[in-house]
Amino acid sequence: MTTQNQKSTINNQQSPINNIGIIGAGTMGSGIAQVAATAGCTVKLFDLNQAALDKAKASLEKIMTRLVEKGRVTEEEKARIQENISYVNALKELADSDLTIEAIIEDLGIKKKVFQELESYVSDSCIIASNTSSLSIASIASSLQKPERCVGIHFFNPAPLMKLVEVIPAIQTSDAVLKISEETIKSWKKVVAVAKDTPGFIVNRVARPFYGEALRIYEEGMADFATIDFAMKSLGGFRMGPFELMDFIGNDVNYTVTETVFTAFYYDPRYKPAFTQKRFAEAGYLGRKSGRGFYDYSEGTVRPEPSKDQNLLENIKNRIVVMLINEAADALFLNIASAIDIDNAMTKGVNYPKGLLTWADELGIDNCVNALDALYEEYGEDRYRCSPLLRRMNREGKMFFRN
Repeated sequence: MTTQNQKSTINNQQSPINNIGIIGAGTMGSGIAQVAATAGCTVKLFDLNQAALDKAKASLEKIMTRLVEKGRVTEEEKARIQENISYVNALKELADSDLTIEAIIEDLGIKKKVFQELESYVSDSCIIASNTSSLSIASIASSLQKPERCVGIHFFNPAPLMKLVEVIPAIQTSDAVLKISEETIKSWKKVVAVAKDTPGFIVNRVARPFYGEALRIYEEGMADFATIDFAMKSLGGFRMGPFELMDFIGNDVNYTVTETVFTAFYYDPRYKPAFTQKRFAEAGYLGRKSGRGFYDYSEGTVRPEPSKDQNLLENIKNRIVVMLINEAADALFLNIASAIDIDNAMTKGVNYPKGLLTWADELGIDNCVNALDALYEEYGEDRYRCSPLLRRMNREGKMFFRN
């Protein structure tokens, strides 16, 4: 337990924080450790599994050697970064951490149990953060005796490369904890987007139509996987098409996120999962990691040629983009985050070619509203309802960034 002389208030915490504890030595935890160590922090990476720790250490050696070969870091910098990380297999070893970030399995019960044990070791001033992508920060915080010290700090994979970090205060989180967390993550050369504690936060909420509408277009027989992907890359400017990206993420993982968001939003039809992805996941067609997903990744397999019908490609791109814009506008309408944070989240968190609200300004708010109304009239489904904010802005002749 914490002793009396260990105890101090969060308000006295130095910012940015330098003593960092990471819970979980998987890909995400190891990546966060690398980011913090590169920024000059002293990092302790914890995992009960010694094999996981050994793998994380060996992986970092390979990564740093590659960076040296590419001229990104010097041998001295490589040594400094590696020396900044120690590998521990007892949670109590994180007792002197001023910020701990949990990056373990997405299981609320397990996270709460770990947080309760961790709180018995660290000082009262230690900030306890979760890297969860989908679970309630308020619920996680409720497991602590000092819930005001809890905050969500959500990195994107791979953490060393992706610039965005979502910082999510729970309703219990103190203003001081939020401020220190933001300043610390910014000192790690990351772009911070502050998000309300709602399902999916910013990115995993706003991005749902990229997958969901693509699946819907396929299920209608409008186009095949290759054509939909080609439309979004060639006309939309996305680095990967939705089916390529789902295969990259893993159909099991992507479907679970969609199902979680759908359930958490009380079965709002905007987030309804697709039977196609469910069946692919059930069949074990998980994507790249299983060798087969929406595409076959077997050696020598030739990917199907997409249709080059420009009208079809344009219709596909417009339909998915307008659905993404609608979701971004609704996130702003419901105060999930600021307009600039929403746009930053999508460009720096998932590499969208431009911010969705910026895209809405370019397309014209009136065109977005008309496209959504046409979809709603055709299908009669609440899935296509236009955000009240878009409709209001259209009526008042406003734009997101150019008024």
